[in-house]
Amino acid sequence: MALGFWKRAEARPDHLALVTPNGEEIPAGELLARSNRLVHGLRALGLEKGDNVAVVLENGAPMVELYLAVFQAGLYLTPINHHLAGPEIAYIVEDSDAKVFVASARFEEAVRKAAGEIRLPESHRFAVGEIPGFRPYAEISERQPDHLPEDRSAGAVMNYTSGTTGRPKGVRRKLADLDPDLVGSLFAGFFGMFGVKPEDDNVHLCGSPLYHTAVMMFSGMSLHLGHTLVVMDKWTPERMLELIERYRVTTSHMVPTQFHRLLLLPEEVRNRYDLSSLRCMIHAAAPCPVDTKRRMLEWWGPVIYEYYAATEGGGTLVTPEEWLAHPGTVGRAWPNSEIRILDDEGRDCPPGTPGTVYMKLGQNDFEYHKDRKKTEENRREGFFTVGDMGYLDEEGYLYLCDRKIDMIISGGVNIYPAEIESVLHQMPEIEDVAVFGVPNEDWGEEVKAVVKPAPGVEAGAELARRILAFAGERLARYKIPKSIDFIDEMPRDPNGKLYKRKLRDPYWEGRQRAI
Repeated sequence: MALGFWKRAEARPDHLALVTPNGEEIPAGELLARSNRLVHGLRALGLEKGDNVAVVLENGAPMVELYLAVFQAGLYLTPINHHLAGPEIAYIVEDSDAKVFVASARFEEAVRKAAGEIRLPESHRFAVGEIPGFRPYAEISERQPDHLPEDRSAGAVMNYTSGTTGRPKGVRRKLADLDPDLVGSLFAGFFGMFGVKPEDDNVHLCGSPLYHTAVMMFSGMSLHLGHTLVVMDKWTPERMLELIERYRVTTSHMVPTQFHRLLLLPEEVRNRYDLSSLRCMIHAAAPCPVDTKRRMLEWWGPVIYEYYAATEGGGTLVTPEEWLAHPGTVGRAWPNSEIRILDDEGRDCPPGTPGTVYMKLGQNDFEYHKDRKKTEENRREGFFTVGDMGYLDEEGYLYLCDRKIDMIISGGVNIYPAEIESVLHQMPEIEDVAVFGVPNEDWGEEVKAVVKPAPGVEAGAELARRILAFAGERLARYKIPKSIDFIDEMPRDPNGKLYKRKLRDPYWEGRQRAI
């Protein structure tokens, strides 16, 4: 059977394509019809190839429908992090040159503030639910035909980087004038690297926000390969296990934070659910502590794959068997991908020597939207970097150390917080931890740890003492935190990304870091 969502949906309209967070089960034929009506409606609003649709939506049917619409209409989709403030949302809507803005009433307060700062007319603003000054989302599709549109052409998602070093930038790739079903079928090759095939009994569970690059990509790939997509709106560990058992989930895209929270479940809860359907549980986005991953492999079996990539491209891949032979690695380069480790002068580092990680993926080029300077600054000889530090071993396996911006320099010694965090995550009394450098008059920086205690564990001097003793048995002295603070909630987004600068920046107010 042909690949690409639209062809498969025409061939098997009764196939279950989407399960929404509220339990609605949408057949492929119905999802296809909704997507088609949206294309006709967007074109009626004046959108042409290359135009952009910006959205602030929770996980649900509208986000998936819009993805499938723009992807066959030669448009861009810009999903915006719904945790952003009004001015931040407004900046992305304006910077992306969005011709249509769709938002959810769940985020009304921020969206209304954003609406006051954008030039887009009310006629092109739509709300899922009710937002003053926005038209109902249903009006885009109202009275539109449900047949495939003419002049179909592949679109793309233009995600915005997180903006850790300034305002976020859109990662924009040129649109190829290709049949969208053909482009959809190309995803089979990428998913195939993980051993995933276009089998009708595959079920993909989406437990993270679809505004993230990889989350949307893997969910979209699943639809194009004819898999059922089960979407969660708010991820919780036991709910995930319930859905795996109910829908016989085979694949998912996860982050290490979710592994850690799953492992915190009591053993009787973990053993309650049938997880025998799992085939390929893929993770990325953040370093995974070796102990955490080893315990997940012991629980779930050899079904956990890992890759390293970025919104800009990638990357590397490691199978469960390879990881067990090379604990801690994020794998070797994909086919058609190259990895280099360069020092500050742009010279290649020998095996085992940390440097800045640079990547290149064939001819898959990109630019930062409206920022040629940044586009050029992160390139060396056609390779790009996102600022991660790491090294290659003699066999070409990549090991990540940390983000360059997060590296601590104390007395001229480089200290990688991710290594310390990985050790502290092994302590059962810790639910979450962040390590970073704070000012020290003699050494330049010293190691600080901020800890969220596990449920039922009391924060205070006694817990700090036990943490330091735990670290002292496992880390070199210079890596042991000099001080520990406690926090009720770590500043992470729902996909597990830690906003470490929110913790670190107050300590550096009025000072200049060396990095």
